[in-house]
Amino acid sequence: MIKKFSVLLITTLIFSNTIFAQSDEDLEFVGGLNALSVAVPFLMIAPDSRAASMGDVGAATLPDANSQHWNPAKYAFIDKDCGIAYSYTPWLQNLIKDMDLNYLVGYYRFDDQQVVSASLLYFSMGTIIFTDDQGTRLLDHNANEFALDVAYSRKFSDKIGGSIGFRYIRSDLTGGFAQQGQPVAKAGNSVAADIATYYQTPVVVDNKEGEFALGVNITNIGAKISYNEDPYKQFIPINMRLGGRFSLDMDMYNKLSVMIDANKLLVPTPPLYDTENDEILLGMNPDVPLLTGMLQSFYDAPGGFREEIREVNIAAGIEYLYAGQFAIRAGYFDEHSTKGNRKYFTLGAGIKYNVFNLDFAYLIPTAGQTNPLANTFRFTLSFEFEPMRPGQRNQQ
Repeated sequence: MIKKFSVLLITTLIFSNTIFAQSDEDLEFVGGLNALSVAVPFLMIAPDSRAASMGDVGAATLPDANSQHWNPAKYAFIDKDCGIAYSYTPWLQNLIKDMDLNYLVGYYRFDDQQVVSASLLYFSMGTIIFTDDQGTRLLDHNANEFALDVAYSRKFSDKIGGSIGFRYIRSDLTGGFAQQGQPVAKAGNSVAADIATYYQTPVVVDNKEGEFALGVNITNIGAKISYNEDPYKQFIPINMRLGGRFSLDMDMYNKLSVMIDANKLLVPTPPLYDTENDEILLGMNPDVPLLTGMLQSFYDAPGGFREEIREVNIAAGIEYLYAGQFAIRAGYFDEHSTKGNRKYFTLGAGIKYNVFNLDFAYLIPTAGQTNPLANTFRFTLSFEFEPMRPGQRNQQ
């Protein structure tokens, strides 16, 4: 069975790499190098080590304390009543020591159908020194961004659940500093909503019990952000994540899961401009309202469908779990060379003892690639409990 699943994972990775592989023609067709641009990109960083060690998959992975970021609808199927987790991610560790991402998340189950959850994602970009034209030091500012989330998840049946979430986002990059004659700078603020669903069903393969799952999560459906009085505002990273998982209990101690996610940013694609008169030659105007931009994101690429499909990135992962206590994980993430060119392998491990969980992740860029997380260990510490409910207490 291990051989079969290994072949399945390798096939998945080869398939995704074939679709999005770089060729000499990539830069020749209209709209070649044309990455999407959004504000507050820290919202797209994988905050927890378990998902980060499996290539950043999470839409349909086994529910855990960090489901808030990937698909909060999974909380309705989690086998614990409450939990809390903290994750730490160094950023650009090889260059600077005061940049990091911190993630705190928790959930609480009201009953067998309902769960509430909340999280705080905080990205510190370290101290930025602002000077005038002569180099005189004017301001030291600790640039930072954060997002505060709450979500409600509900199980509709034994196989399907849903969730809705709300998010407040604040991005303070300059501390209000602006050069003389430039627009007054300010912190960017936005509010957004998430909507998600999750489906799982038992299956049997070769007389062994397994599970098949699907997940969909559309995140950051919210207002655009501006950092000054300029009327032009930037889209935040509205993202649609689709994912699937197949898990198999090979015996009473060994469990294997294979997962794959597809992500697409639901924001306008930059058009191709005539540089002389600033007119759009191909593509569509990106300065549109929120809902128009989301719908337009499926057909506005100047390179047509060929370019649109390249805006979908693929993540694939595998997880081996022994006795429900020790895990080994691996994964791969692929983004097209004309849309950001992020390509990397990931490795990780996890250990569970009673209510305590500790997970690690490590990222390995592909040849010729650089990544802010290269050669960096990330960790997640979590606690999940099964408190005695009043009804259970009365029975005893």
